[in-house]
Amino acid sequence: MNSLVPFIHFAGNCEEALNFYKKCFGGEISGIQRFSDSPMPVPDTHKSKIMYSEFRSGGLFFLASDGPPDYKPGKSDSVSLSIDFKDPIEEEKVFNLLSAGGKVTMPLAEQFWGANFGMLTDKFGFNWMVNCTLPKK
Repeated sequence: MNSLVPFIHFAGNCEEALNFYKKCFGGEISGIQRFSDSPMPVPDTHKSKIMYSEFRSGGLFFLASDGPPDYKPGKSDSVSLSIDFKDPIEEEKVFNLLSAGGKVTMPLAEQFWGANFGMLTDKFGFNWMVNCTLPKK
């Protein structure tokens, strides 16, 4: 089966973002390749930037990069990263960590479909949705 893997591009602060997500989710950062590791000609100021990296925490997996020199990622509201939790306490902890320095667009609350759900934009400009199905009453 094929799988869809998000590849997130940052404007020069990928390493900071990866460490932030590690704080939020736990997990591991691996596979880091810097622009200095490639034959691609880049300015000296960009050589230490991340060309490729992997982030894993349980079932959460994504790739991340700073993009090439002068890369300016565009803002897109058409995509959100959605995470399903099994534990509402863990969901609330991660929601609060992710929203630090960002903006909550829908507070975490019980919804009509029987789940806790909330939405936010993190301090790096990425949209997140968190959902945790609650036990039936």
